[in-house]
Amino acid sequence: MLEGFSRLNERISDNPINKVVIILLRLLVGGTFIFSGFVKCVDPMGSVYKFHDYIAALELNALAGSEVVLAFALPVLELVLGVMILTGCLRYGSLLAAMAFMGVMLPLTWFLARTNAVPDCGCFGDAVKLTNWQTFWKNVALAAAILYLLFHNKSVPSLYGPAIQWVVMLLTFILGLSIAYMSYSTQPLLDFRPFKVGTKIASALSPAGEDDFAFVYEKDGVKKEFSVDSIPDEEDGWQFVERKKLTPDLTPAQKAEMATFSIYDEGTDVTEEVIDTTSNQMLVLMPDLQRVNKAWAFSLNDLAKACGEKGAQLCVITPALYQEVEQWRDLTSPEYAIYSGDDSEIKMLARGNPAVVYVEHGIIMWKRTLSSLKTDRLLKEDMPMAQLSDDFSPQKTLWALLSPYLMLMIALLLINRIYPVISFIIKKVRRTQAEK
Repeated sequence: MLEGFSRLNERISDNPINKVVIILLRLLVGGTFIFSGFVKCVDPMGSVYKFHDYIAALELNALAGSEVVLAFALPVLELVLGVMILTGCLRYGSLLAAMAFMGVMLPLTWFLARTNAVPDCGCFGDAVKLTNWQTFWKNVALAAAILYLLFHNKSVPSLYGPAIQWVVMLLTFILGLSIAYMSYSTQPLLDFRPFKVGTKIASALSPAGEDDFAFVYEKDGVKKEFSVDSIPDEEDGWQFVERKKLTPDLTPAQKAEMATFSIYDEGTDVTEEVIDTTSNQMLVLMPDLQRVNKAWAFSLNDLAKACGEKGAQLCVITPALYQEVEQWRDLTSPEYAIYSGDDSEIKMLARGNPAVVYVEHGIIMWKRTLSSLKTDRLLKEDMPMAQLSDDFSPQKTLWALLSPYLMLMIALLLINRIYPVISFIIKKVRRTQAEK
């Protein structure tokens, strides 16, 4: 049986089509790992929240407190594995590592699909949302592709020679770690969430009016929907059946415009009063008030004064309990208002604890973690608040990290191929001379 399998394996490996299949599978598997790792590297705080959900749902108490480490390690590992598989580096070792990774993820995603313990797996961050069953079958397909490559991957050479494959792995590791660190310490370098810079913060979806419903009437056994302006007369034989809520087919951009963020003061919705479209606000978000360093209290009081002088209002928004807020007030003597908000909405608006969001006439101008913001510039310099975050551009920062990596990878490829190319040219010249 083993001999038969070996012969079959040799036939597949010798088949010219096999090389095409291997290249396509490298692109598929490597590309999936790269995408999965990259979208989580640009938003490690989102992974922190997701790991917290996993640990709570699976009761993995031993891992409690390690969410940040896992949020860095997992996406960087995926990114490195993806690049190694895509380029064919460590043709056997990288696939063994990928199969071991799938050996953990397959049973985990199968369990999640069966139990729905965590509704959103978060395998592609906020970039692409998959159901738990979609995630499981995606992992089954990946595992099958990796298994095929394990037997046939050596039929196609690597883009990089064995001597420098470790350099490819090291460069990718440094890139992933750098992207994750910058995203964690400032804000995601790519924002896939609804509340992007430049969008409006809406207090709620537009209240459902009569135009948001269809009215179903029946006549002679035939049902028909009518709008509020065309409701038929019951004297004509039409009988009312039901009222149906209309669900418009919105694009992602339209959904983002309708994303909600509500602010409460002792249970009363004060969003429209706080986020006034005729003025400016600096929202300080504290999703975990108990873990906020009390040393920030003095800076926040000074920042609140500076905001007042520049015609803006600073306020803190937190999902903390009333007792926790009162304790913060007693310890810090805040010179700013403290409101409550939904935990998920706060985390969706901006990452960080605390995070700062500057809103100008209802439009988000910039977002930062408070620790990365040089507030002394606002306090000491005559600077408009909209320019306080000019020292950080997510897109420029991401490109500043990607461009040297890509140039080094190209340079390595060229250097690695110089000797074979020169050797080929020399042999070609000698053969031509010998024929003469």
